[in-house]
Amino acid sequence: MISLSDSQKIGMGLTGFGVFFLFFGMILFFDKALLAIGNILFVAGLSFVIGLERTFKFFFQKHKMKATGFFLGGIFIVLIGWPMVGMVLEIYGFFLLFRGFFPVAVGFIRRVPVLGYLLNLPGISSFVDKVGESNNMV
Repeated sequence: MISLSDSQKIGMGLTGFGVFFLFFGMILFFDKALLAIGNILFVAGLSFVIGLERTFKFFFQKHKMKATGFFLGGIFIVLIGWPMVGMVLEIYGFFLLFRGFFPVAVGFIRRVPVLGYLLNLPGISSFVDKVGESNNMV
């Protein structure tokens, strides 16, 4: 069993609340206050979970600068009051940052009983196969 430190437990809570506020802010027609709170909690939680130094190393790798620019730029645009544009930029940056993780996530979800069945349906399967492909080294 993996043992988490207290700061990692706090980070998991902050990240969870951040995702909740981001989701809730999008449900409520891109409420900029909820999206801003969600963004701040998500980034703070990520830095608590993996550590501040590793967070900076992850975001500011040379080959991830474009993705980091879109992600952090989207957060900034949400904070200044343009939530629709900011979320589009942020989602694009998120997919660029974490595209190396998607094959692992798809492989895991395919082993979950109900979700695996849904991912193997004819229309969804081809899309999931494209998302699950890893064509570059991260």
